[in-house]
Amino acid sequence: MATARGCGPGGLRGGVGPGPGLGPGPVRRGPGALPLGAGRARRAPFPRPAPGGRPGGSPCALPSVAEARAPWRGPAPGPPAREQARLKGGVVEEDTEEWQKEPSFAGLERVGGVDLSYVKGDDSRACASLVVLSYPGLEVLYEDCQMVAVSAPYVAGFLAFREVPFLVEAVQRVQQEEPRLKPQVLLVDGNGLLHHRGFGVACHLGVLTDLPCIGVAKNLLQVDGLARDELHREQIRSLQRGGDTFPLTGTSGNVLGMALRSCNSSKPLYISVGHRVCLETAVRLVQSCCRYRIPEPIRQADIRSREYIRKQMCSPVKVPSSGPERKEKAELDD
Repeated sequence: MATARGCGPGGLRGGVGPGPGLGPGPVRRGPGALPLGAGRARRAPFPRPAPGGRPGGSPCALPSVAEARAPWRGPAPGPPAREQARLKGGVVEEDTEEWQKEPSFAGLERVGGVDLSYVKGDDSRACASLVVLSYPGLEVLYEDCQMVAVSAPYVAGFLAFREVPFLVEAVQRVQQEEPRLKPQVLLVDGNGLLHHRGFGVACHLGVLTDLPCIGVAKNLLQVDGLARDELHREQIRSLQRGGDTFPLTGTSGNVLGMALRSCNSSKPLYISVGHRVCLETAVRLVQSCCRYRIPEPIRQADIRSREYIRKQMCSPVKVPSSGPERKEKAELDD
């Protein structure tokens, strides 16, 4: 995820978002955008899926945010691997909403984007950001920025255990404080099924919130034989226009995602299913949300989280912690 530094002259102001990339007009500020120390919203639990889940799903008792934050020490055979495998059973890899069946996505009015931006040089302090944009206008309707203390260590393949709890809380806040602005789908800066064990950040967040989620990665995760080799570079060169794609087919024969040229950039995005959406719908929606290379919901979440960090860096702040601080530097590749 992103890293921000410094203290800019502006920062976010009052409910109007002027400045480069922030967009005009009034914006509903979430409680997470209040000064730190002003208190946190009460958690509103998500409804549990009925036995059998949605079409294509399987029975799965979802954990609370506190359970998701439970300390753990590393990959298999420890608790995270078992918990990850258990949650994976709840993933739905097909469309479940009426608006997904419409060529123009008629009925879709709100698209969310999430991001976690770290303070430069400090992997334990970050800003968790959720923005909700109108669709198809892509104007910001709601934003929630919250400084958080990231205490869980980073282990490759288990990034979600480090970051997702804060994003779940952001979704809970909008559901409680501004239910009419709750997103109908989330775009996530990360992978979904395109993952070492087929359960990336977008899947994890989708199952815990029971919202349709799409993984949008800027770099290819090399898994199941996928590699940034000459063949892959040749495929990228074949993407001539915005909207051009090619499938990401692993050596297993499974299509794990799709490479998408979103606009004029020669660098593709890597789209994968997170939850309650099929790959074709995911690619079409991401493409329709792109004014630039990065889809606007994720782009706005990143811009606003960086601005919020700059504003908070102007004075010492305390951040809500999820437990004893532990720090581990690593490349976030999942």
